[in-house]
Amino acid sequence: MSKHSTGIQRRITWITGTILAAIVLLTAWMLQSRASEQAYAAPTAHYVAPTGKDTNSGTLQSPWRTLQYAADHAEAGSTIYIRSGTYRERLNITRSGSESAGVITFTNYNKEQPILDGTGLSVDGIQGLIELNNASYITINGLSVRNYTTTSRDNVPVGMYVHGAGKKISLLNNKVYNIRNTATPAGSDLSGRDAHGIAVYGTAAPASIQQLTISGNELYNLVLGSSEAMVINGNVEQFEVTNNVVHDSDNIGIDVIGYEGTSPNDQYDAARNGTIAGNTVYNISANQNPSYGKKLPNNCNCAGGIYVDGGKSIVIERNTSYANDIGIELASEHKGKVTKDITVRSNVVYQNRYTGIAFGGYDEERGTTTGSVIINNTLFGNDRLSSESGDGAGQLLIQYGTSGNTVLNNIMVSSASGVLIRNDYPSSNNKVDYNLYTLNANADTAYWIWQGDTYEGLPAYQKASKQDAHSRQAAPQFINASTADFHLQATSPARNSGMWNDILKGTSDRDGKAWVPSSTVTIGAYQ
Repeated sequence: MSKHSTGIQRRITWITGTILAAIVLLTAWMLQSRASEQAYAAPTAHYVAPTGKDTNSGTLQSPWRTLQYAADHAEAGSTIYIRSGTYRERLNITRSGSESAGVITFTNYNKEQPILDGTGLSVDGIQGLIELNNASYITINGLSVRNYTTTSRDNVPVGMYVHGAGKKISLLNNKVYNIRNTATPAGSDLSGRDAHGIAVYGTAAPASIQQLTISGNELYNLVLGSSEAMVINGNVEQFEVTNNVVHDSDNIGIDVIGYEGTSPNDQYDAARNGTIAGNTVYNISANQNPSYGKKLPNNCNCAGGIYVDGGKSIVIERNTSYANDIGIELASEHKGKVTKDITVRSNVVYQNRYTGIAFGGYDEERGTTTGSVIINNTLFGNDRLSSESGDGAGQLLIQYGTSGNTVLNNIMVSSASGVLIRNDYPSSNNKVDYNLYTLNANADTAYWIWQGDTYEGLPAYQKASKQDAHSRQAAPQFINASTADFHLQATSPARNSGMWNDILKGTSDRDGKAWVPSSTVTIGAYQ
């Protein structure tokens, strides 16, 4: 009896010990999991305020004073919340976030409005008021960047400057304004007077800047000389430039560039595989810009709202470009170099001074544009200067060195010049068809200039050029062109008059309405 009772007691003791050990292990696991969840749910937050001190702890109640101190102490996955006020300093970001730990974010706090002001700060070479140098996994959101200027030639102030190599960089919802180079050009040498609002330079190889997002920013009141408000240049790939507003500046609005020697390896020296979508660009002109002539006014009318120079495999869609020198241009400024595989679709381009959409090199010493598609755009009343010069550039300007390009399903309404297409150079294998042409009410005759010859009226042009066989001339019946409402009335002849092209598949019109595969589609940017 006693032996049997002892065995039972031993078993009870063993079972009790096992249960207790399991409870201990389970409790430890739960505590560890909860700690991990809390760490994941609450990434490190730091705060900066004009009233803070860099010797503080960086909390909301005890903020740091300078953005640079915050940048130098930020951990991967952390957020730097910037309180309202004016910060007179440059911000140089060299620390990176990571894929595993997360992005380092610099953002305004609770809808406050922090301002980086460059008043009185020097500019040494090309230098950004905010600068990312070989940094990755960085987001900058909700800041104002202003008043970074120089009067010195060969120094380049930049509002936000990204260079080297890196990935997963986002510039979101910032305002960049009053970035200026006001140096006087020296004699006949007009170079050396440059500035940028936002500049991304892929200066390494083979490592690129990639997975770049520039979205929701406003750039304005920029004095740029021979440079651009927003530029992506060199070894940059997989980029998105979306929903920005760029306006009132003295040179190109949005520019994508290749072959300027930005990357040390020519094989990688072209911005590529990107999207420019949903942006609004207006009041961009190089007129009155001393970098384009010794005397003012120097009306070169040569600044594009959206410009691709040497880029490749880029989509330009659902943008609005108006009151610029040129609405959209696909060119190559470097002889022997090619701008290629560019898609321009569902854009509204109106009342630009020189022309609406241009492609090809701007003279015989430039490069070429090939394999690009201009489809379902609305062009209205561009070529506004023809009454002054008597030399209309039309709604569509086909320049030097074009081959294998397609122009399809576009609405083109002439200016008072009556010129719809101007093409002064030989071209090969370009296809132009299924477009709807309309003559401005103040124009007497519609003109098409094809490979240097001028044709009055659509039938004469169709016969001689062997182009536009399915196109016609008729009023598109906009809702209200005088208020720039280019939606179509129900009875518009543009409806169901175009030809489906698979380059529309999976995309949408200017309003975001999906293009649906069909034997016919509506012509123009709106369905």
